[in-house]
Amino acid sequence: MEKSKVLIIGGTGYLGKRLVKASLAEGHETYILHRAEIGVDIDKVQMLLSFKEQGAHLVSGSFTDHQSLVKAIKLVDVVICAISGVHIRSHQILLQLKLIDAIKDAGNVKVYIHI
Repeated sequence: MEKSKVLIIGGTGYLGKRLVKASLAEGHETYILHRAEIGVDIDKVQMLLSFKEQGAHLVSGSFTDHQSLVKAIKLVDVVICAISGVHIRSHQILLQLKLIDAIKDAGNVKVYIHI
């Protein structure tokens, strides 16, 4: 089976961390998009460092920085978005639209999955 380069957005969340583990276990080159401000959450920082030790690549990016999203997406051929939280539904939709715009601009993604 051909291995993919997978970007997981929301990789420290409930579903995201399981997706990261599964992607690594299947031997896919796995990238995790993380926000710079995650440094204030020690548990998430430790989780990211653990994933890095297991072979994941950490990529800094933000939905407020279009070019950072495009740069991260250009590294992969599969994007999985597992973001969640207390955001209102319309905010989640706006974030997805920003991500889709970045995927279009990158021009290389074969598969996009939103969970």
